[in-house]
Amino acid sequence: MTPWQLDPAHSAIQFAVRHMMVTNVRGSFRTFTLDVVFDPQHPELGSVLATVEAASIDTGQEQRDAHLRSADFLGVEQFPRLTFRSTSVEPRGGDTFAITGELTMHGVTQTVVFDAEYAGEVANPRGGRSAGLSASARLNRKDWGLEWNVALEAGGLTVGDEVKVEVEIELTQAAEVEASPPVLASPSVA
Repeated sequence: MTPWQLDPAHSAIQFAVRHMMVTNVRGSFRTFTLDVVFDPQHPELGSVLATVEAASIDTGQEQRDAHLRSADFLGVEQFPRLTFRSTSVEPRGGDTFAITGELTMHGVTQTVVFDAEYAGEVANPRGGRSAGLSASARLNRKDWGLEWNVALEAGGLTVGDEVKVEVEIELTQAAEVEASPPVLASPSVA
């Protein structure tokens, strides 16, 4: 298995959550590291370790981001990182698979299953190789103790419980390394 590097310019960890029961607020985490071991011929042998800097949360609105960093939500002073460590990779047919693992956020660890897809491998313009992986999951934020909310006069709550998480990862391999299935992605996204 040959090492690959994370391409931070083409990789993202994003999320969406309902606001006021009628719209979705979208955001991302700007700083994360990722180690991926993956062979498309044997996905069951793969693994993922992701570390996300909680303070890098970005929804495009600084006042909201400050609230999300506060003790009401992520509590970044006490819990500076979110981590995901896979425990199994289960092929589901074709280029799809399930990645089960332990997500630690806000000091709480829960099991999460990501639906994942291997997008393939191609030659890139720099003479090397590029490969892509996508994954998504739906989480209930209350499972991690993220309970803050405000009741609306007309009924319902300000912030939805379900958080949709989407991950897009591009891995690259330099031209001087002989191409083989994607195996290892590291360095941080800044």
